[in-house]
Amino acid sequence: MRVATAHNRDEQVIEALERFDADLDAHLRQQKYERMSVSAFSFFRGSNHLYWQDMYRDWHFSLFGGRTETQTWLQGDAHLHNFGAYGSHDERVRFGLDDFDDGIVGDYQYDLWRLLISVVLAVRESEALKPEAITEILETLIDSYLDTLAADSEEVRDWAAMADTTDGRLQAFLIKLTDKKSRAKMLRKWTVAEGESVRSFMPDHPKLEPLLHSEYQALEQALQDYQDTLADEVPGHSHQHFKVKDIARRINAGTGSLGTDRFYALVEGQGSGDHDDVILDIKAQQPPAAWWVMSQRERDEYAAMFAHEGERHALAFQAMARHPDPYVGWLEVGEQVFSVRERSPFKADYPTDKLTKPKHWRHIAALWGRILAASHLRGAQALSEEGASQFAKAVLGLALPQKAAFNDLLQGMAQAYADCVERDYQAFLRHQES
Repeated sequence: MRVATAHNRDEQVIEALERFDADLDAHLRQQKYERMSVSAFSFFRGSNHLYWQDMYRDWHFSLFGGRTETQTWLQGDAHLHNFGAYGSHDERVRFGLDDFDDGIVGDYQYDLWRLLISVVLAVRESEALKPEAITEILETLIDSYLDTLAADSEEVRDWAAMADTTDGRLQAFLIKLTDKKSRAKMLRKWTVAEGESVRSFMPDHPKLEPLLHSEYQALEQALQDYQDTLADEVPGHSHQHFKVKDIARRINAGTGSLGTDRFYALVEGQGSGDHDDVILDIKAQQPPAAWWVMSQRERDEYAAMFAHEGERHALAFQAMARHPDPYVGWLEVGEQVFSVRERSPFKADYPTDKLTKPKHWRHIAALWGRILAASHLRGAQALSEEGASQFAKAVLGLALPQKAAFNDLLQGMAQAYADCVERDYQAFLRHQES
């Protein structure tokens, strides 16, 4: 006879996944779960809602935060592969947070905790590193985060990781990326050109599908209205610049967002030819993972903050990103709201699988900590005029007097929750096999 228990973690994990993915059709759900089955880290990436379910009301937050002054704009899904290379109209390649689908205002620790957990999971997958290396890697990230807050200034908030502002392996990565990628190469990958001014998406591209005529027309019209949502004028902006050349459905993208309606729009560039055309990434926006665990009162407050999810995404992007994409905005088709941003010609993840020495991990961990802290400072500044300085003062006032306890909590939490993720992952695999 099966004995009921008050707490069955395996069942709770499977129920949470099935509830969250209930609207996905069977094929897409299976495809998503296959990607999550690759590793515990992949499972963690695809189950951000489970992290928020577990952490949202964790009492440990009150020890070093949990108050108005320690709130800022959050990335909301701050695992290490949501840091990446990007760059657009000025052709300069930067490295930083590059995904704001789960952006939300909340306590800084939600981002910091999730990033540290992801580092533990990634390091554990590296056969070249011993387990004890994790402690120093995490400590490096934590120290870098706090040091950046302590040095807060306009210069600190404006800093961006680029080839001429970094060194070591990240600098080499950005230099190689600058040489390897370009707008022209991106256009050759996704489009075909006839003559000097007629360009369209590849008709047989494996990651694109053609649209029904009615879908195309609706999106084409919505892209006209989208121009009014841009925060600032795009350099060279004109209605001719935004002339739509082609639109296609983007398929098989992402892990956690797999199955979300997504489109690519090819629009006229700023020059006279078609070598500088722009690909706009149009993605249906759902409530962030944190929304699913909010109380009704919190949801009401959330609804009062944003007109819709497209606005929330744009505000998070503009608040946190260094040199944010000038094409960030939103559009509406029927009852769906979509975020719009440029598909960067330089989009790339940093290859953490090639890090084989503790010093290499510590180098990139210090940069993750610095980037996250600078993003949080910018996010706090976007909330109020004195937001950045108040935020830094509040966090440091709680963490520095008890620095050892702060570090111990983060170290212990990251490793313990990584243990939990690995057990959840095994439960997920068993359920997939059954």
